[in-house]
Amino acid sequence: MADLICNIVKGRIAELHNRIQSNDPANSAFIWVALVVNGDQDDAIRDADTLAAVEALADVAEATNAGYARQIWTDADLAAISPDDANNRMDLDGPDVGFGAITAGDNWTDLLLCYDADTTGGTDADIIPVALYDFPVTPDGSEITAQVNAAGYFRAS
Repeated sequence: MADLICNIVKGRIAELHNRIQSNDPANSAFIWVALVVNGDQDDAIRDADTLAAVEALADVAEATNAGYARQIWTDADLAAISPDDANNRMDLDGPDVGFGAITAGDNWTDLLLCYDADTTGGTDADIIPVALYDFPVTPDGSEITAQVNAAGYFRAS
């Protein structure tokens, strides 16, 4: 589960998940971004309203290791939304996130889940940060996979 939810999306994650699943808009998706964060930047990241704003923070940078690319979850990747009435919650789920073989270089600290309303255009200023996950990894040329919790990537309760 997420370590923090960005202020701009509190209460909206299930809506964004549903919009991607419904192809509304057609090219919407969740984007996974590997970050290198120095020190405790949780409050600054929580307050950032765009991926560009996150990247502009002095002690936060996107990973630059060879082999790294942002990973995308489209409608086909997301589990159907189904409220858990017995436990009074909603779990949102998707597959594990595979980044492939990543060479040494930046040591990753976190993964940032973002919402992109149009993956065919726009810039990082159009991408909305959603949730931050602690993910300390020292790339060494082997494949990196972020295993999604068995209960899902987010729980609203």
